[in-house]
Amino acid sequence: MRIAIVTGASSGIGKEFARQIPGLYKRLDELWVVARRTERLAELKEKLKIPVRIFDSDLKRDYVYERMERELERMAPDIRMLVNAAGCGKVGVCMSLDTEGQLGMVELNIHALTRLTCLCLPYMSAGSRIVQIASAAAFAPQPGFAVYAASKSYVYSFSRALSCELRKKGIYVTAVCPGPVDTEFFEHADGAAGSMKKAFRACPEAVVRQALLDSYKGKETSVYGGMIKAARIFAKLLPDGMLARMMQKINEQGDYS
Repeated sequence: MRIAIVTGASSGIGKEFARQIPGLYKRLDELWVVARRTERLAELKEKLKIPVRIFDSDLKRDYVYERMERELERMAPDIRMLVNAAGCGKVGVCMSLDTEGQLGMVELNIHALTRLTCLCLPYMSAGSRIVQIASAAAFAPQPGFAVYAASKSYVYSFSRALSCELRKKGIYVTAVCPGPVDTEFFEHADGAAGSMKKAFRACPEAVVRQALLDSYKGKETSVYGGMIKAARIFAKLLPDGMLARMMQKINEQGDYS
């Protein structure tokens, strides 16, 4: 049985991956989707022309991994693609944000992504692909977005190292590093997005289309849009201290406190 797995599939980038993947992998037998909101996953299932298996649970809880592990052991599927799209972010200076909320970011953006990746790897083979949703925020320190950016730097570094480890096995890993995307993310970020970020939000359909194309080509990094590609180049050229001060000025255009 050939399957693809998508986390964060109830909205935003994750939902868009769930929509587009069946068009890329014509021979998939099932799509496994993971998210908390059962009703949204059920709606998604009704719209897709492929059998969908729903794992409606919080990735910060052990239950979903135990359930998925049982299903993987029972069915021994061939995982052709894993997309770790679940994530969250909170805007604001570190000392003003709720500590538990910031730890929740670390739990979801880092721990859950790593745990699911390791769980799925034994069921992947030559031609399989892993798509990890990082962020352009991973390219530089981000005052006013510190924990989120640091968590995405982990995803970016982890993905690139994993790509090197798995390439001899024919398994490709792509870190997707978009800038601001027009999703529900900013509705739950506990702060203003900032005028610049609002002005340059990309549509999720285009970001996902580019990510799938880059994954198909075996690229280690997928960056959508000229502005974000330029930001990546600047991040490579400028010292971290200078980048941090630049990002602080940009993020202060928002209303966080």
